[in-house]
Amino acid sequence: MSETVDGADLPLCSKIARLVQERGWSQDEFARRADLNRLTVRNIFVGPVRKLHHATVRACARALGLTVYDLQALPLEKLLPKMHLPPPASDNVRLLYEQATQPELLAWMESNPNTARDLSQHEVDELLSLQGTGGPLTELGVEHFVKLIERRRKILEQAAIISGTEYVDMLEQFVELLFEKIQPYCNRAKSPSEPGA
Repeated sequence: MSETVDGADLPLCSKIARLVQERGWSQDEFARRADLNRLTVRNIFVGPVRKLHHATVRACARALGLTVYDLQALPLEKLLPKMHLPPPASDNVRLLYEQATQPELLAWMESNPNTARDLSQHEVDELLSLQGTGGPLTELGVEHFVKLIERRRKILEQAAIISGTEYVDMLEQFVELLFEKIQPYCNRAKSPSEPGA
C-alpha cells in the first residue's frame, strides 16, 4: 500500500499550485520537471481533493527547489520569496563530476546517474569530503555512504510528516532522549578549539 501524507491536502495542493504559478510554469511544464503524470498534476491544480502520495509530495518539492519539510510546514508567504530565486540548477551533479577524483566515486556516478542527480549540495559535499587514498569511500564503499544519506533523508522526511500530527510530543521526547544519549560522543568529537568543547 502506498504511503500517504497525513493532514489536510487541500492547502498543500493549493500551495503547490500557487508556487508553480509563481515559477511561471504551465501544468505540463511542471509535470515534466517533477516527472509526474499530467493527470496527477491536474488533480493537484483543480481537484478532486485527495491525499497525495509521499512520492508525489517529494517530486513536487524537488521540482520547486524546496525540501519536503519546507513545502509541508512553511506558510505560503515564507515560500513565495524563494520562488523569485532561480530554480536550483544541476550544479550539484556538475560539482560532483568536477571534484570527484576517486575511481570508486567516479564509477558509482557513471552507474547511478539518477541517484547522483538527486543529491543535495550538502550531500555532494559530504561525499566529496570522504575521498582519499585509504579513506572511508575506499574502505566502506560509495554505496554504503549513499545508503546512509538516503536513510537520513527518509528519516528527516518522516519526522517532518510526524511533526504535523498529534504525535509531535512523542517525537520530540524520543529525539531529546536520543540526543542526550549521544551527547558524550558529540562532546568527545569536538576539538579543543571549538566553542563549548
